[in-house]
This record gives sequence, structure tokens and C-alpha cells, in this order.
Amino acid sequence: MRLRLFLLSTVGMLVLITGCSGSDAPDAPLAAPPPEPVTITVPATAQPINPTEPIVVQVSGGTLDKVAVTDPAGKPLTGGFAPDSKTWTSNQPLAFDTEYTVTAQAVDLALRVTDQTFTVDTINPTLAYANVVPAPNFVADVGIGVGQPMVFEFTKPVVNKAEVQKHLVITSDPPQPGAWYWTDDMNVHYRGPEYWKPGTKLHIEANVFGLDLGNGVFGAENNAADYTVHDSWIAKADGATKVLTVFHNGAQVNSMPMSLGSPGNPSHEGPHVISERAHSVIMDSCTYGVCKGDPNYYREEVFLNLRISYDGEFVHSAPWSVGEQGNANVSHGCVNLAPDNAQWMFDHFGIGDVVEISNSGGPRLPVWDRYGDWEVPWEQWQAGNA
Repeated sequence: MRLRLFLLSTVGMLVLITGCSGSDAPDAPLAAPPPEPVTITVPATAQPINPTEPIVVQVSGGTLDKVAVTDPAGKPLTGGFAPDSKTWTSNQPLAFDTEYTVTAQAVDLALRVTDQTFTVDTINPTLAYANVVPAPNFVADVGIGVGQPMVFEFTKPVVNKAEVQKHLVITSDPPQPGAWYWTDDMNVHYRGPEYWKPGTKLHIEANVFGLDLGNGVFGAENNAADYTVHDSWIAKADGATKVLTVFHNGAQVNSMPMSLGSPGNPSHEGPHVISERAHSVIMDSCTYGVCKGDPNYYREEVFLNLRISYDGEFVHSAPWSVGEQGNANVSHGCVNLAPDNAQWMFDHFGIGDVVEISNSGGPRLPVWDRYGDWEVPWEQWQAGNA
């Protein structure tokens, strides 16, 4: 009897428990989460940026509806939205040392509008330009000679030479091998194992805008140039025979007596490249330390000048040494010619043409002496020095 009463009590308890958990009452509705607040950010506001970097506008909690970026003059900067309208990115280069104003408008899911304004600054470093030599417009009508290296001349010393070289481009038509070589900290030259082929088309680029050149210097802008190589004009000046022999496209077309530098002032040996033409030049020995009072001092006007080195070597008219031309080397390092012969050379030779000097008794032309490029063996040049 006790067992029965216990079972009944247990069943009653189960019924009560089951009845409590089996209610058919509907659940209370859940409250909707609050919408994410719209947040617009422009990461570039943290510190001045390189003008090669884009301005990026980002949004969370909504989508971008409008973005405008302007410089201090009110000129707009172009850009575009990502497909999801969560990001806007500028797509044109900025300028150095400039403050840009960014205004952005975003909309959340409830169509509420948020407007915000930011400012972005760009860095203000020391700038260097990569100039091309010779100036393209100076030789556009006449072209350049077969010995002319391609040259970028920077206006400030370059520390990061290897990095800069990655941003230098050259194409030749027809294709010819070549390599870059730094003649000093501001000049990088390009040449091949041999002179250019006549008729070659050359295109060069220095894509250095915003590039860190080292020591706080950045590239100011990109630069590019095009050149055409004209016929081959090469003069061979032999100090042993005292004769200048001229070759046009490989064929001898002239020869003339000449005088090179005296034993005390020997001409540099090796290929020289003409870098300048001047009808008249005042030559003054005081520019290299031989001044008034020295028996070797001179200052006179010289005509029909073709510069072949920076340290004062020219091919020029020398009526005062006609008697020695073909017989003795008596100049201060120049190639002396009779007036008529100098006129012929002046009429036929120009920028980039070659004068090869041999048997002068002088040292080799230094690579830094404007265009001493051809003095460096090709294997060494090709290996580079950056």
C-alpha cells in the first residue's frame, strides 16, 4: 500500500512538472539590434604622405555617397568608388608640400546622412630633377652622333643609385645591348659595347617622381626624351703621324695635318665625344691655374670649336700652329687644325660624334670628364657600379 501511494505521488509530480514546461503561450518578440554607427576614415590624415600615395576614404556602417578632394586652389582630384561603395581612392598623382581638403558623405541603412571633412598633407622634401643631356630640342633637327651616351643628370647627389636604376627605362630601335653606369653621384650614363648604329631611334625615361633618392632627397618629376642617331662620323687623331683621318659611315672621306698636345701638355688618349659646338670661345689658361706672369699664360679668342672634354680639349682652328701641324705636337691639349680644315670639321661634326686620340703620350680620358664613357671596358661597364 505504501509502494502504491509513493508511485502515485511520483506520477503526480511528473504531471505537474510536464504541465509547467508544456505551455502554448507565444514567445515575446526580440528587440532589433541598433544600427552600426557610420564611421568615415581617411588614413592619410595621420602624417604627411608621399604624393605618389593615393588618398583613400573608407566607411563602415554605411556606404559612401559623395567624395570630393580639392587642392588649395580648389582644383579637384579625380578618383573612383569601389564596387561596394565602401571605399573611394584617388587615381592621379598629388603634389609635394600641398594640403588637400577631403569632404565625404555617407548614408547608413536607415538612409541617415553623415558628412565629414578632413585634410591631407604631402611631404615637403628636398627635390632633385633628372635632366636629360643633351637637351632633346637642341638636337631634334640634326640628331646625335654614334658615340653619344644616354644621360640623366640629377640636380642633387643620388645615394640610392641601385633603386634609381630600377626606374630608368631605355628602348632602342633596332634593339642594341646596353647598361647604365654612374660617372659620379649626379650623372648616370647608358651605352653599349659598341657605338650606336646609324639611324637608331632611342627613347629614355626616368620614372623618379616621389622616389626616395637618399639623404632626404626625392625625385621632383618624371622625365623622358627621344633621340635619333644620325650618320656615323668618326675622326682618328694619331699623335705619331700628326694626321687627323675622318671616316663617314666607315669609309675614309678626309685626312688633314694636325697638332696634339705638347709633351708637357699631352692630350688625353681614347675616344672623345663632342659635347658642344661654338663658333667662338675665349680660352684662358688661368682657368686651370696658369695665370698672368707665368710664361705659359695665354688668353685669346679661338674659332670653330668642337669641345671633346670638360677640361678644355677642343678640335679648333689654330692659324698660329699651321707650321707645326703634321710635324709636331705643340698645343695645350687640343687638336689644332688649319682654318680651312677646322671649318670642314665644324661643318660636318656635331653633338655625339667621335674623335679618337691615340699615341698622344697622355693619360686615358677619365670617365667623369664629360664623356669618358668609352674608356671603361665593356665588361666593367656592363657589371655596373651602383
